[in-house]
Amino acid sequence: MTNVQTGDLTASAFARLGEHAIAYVKTISLTDAQRLFPELTDIPPRAKLFALLAADGSPIVLTNSKEAAIASAWRCDLKTVSVH
Repeated sequence: MTNVQTGDLTASAFARLGEHAIAYVKTISLTDAQRLFPELTDIPPRAKLFALLAADGSPIVLTNSKEAAIASAWRCDLKTVSVH
């Protein structure tokens, strides 16, 4: 694996790292879910929500369990990574 200094990448190039290969699962609020998935309606206000997001932050899947989000990544041949 090559070490890359952040000064070597443009913001656009950094956003494309892991494109079509890496995704991450994130717990999100109802407000964020509505922003990322505007076509979805009738989400219960107190639902616990998990989003599967592409490496660049693009939304892929919204679900009510972390396990379902990870399974969606596997079905799409995406590796999941942890973000803190």
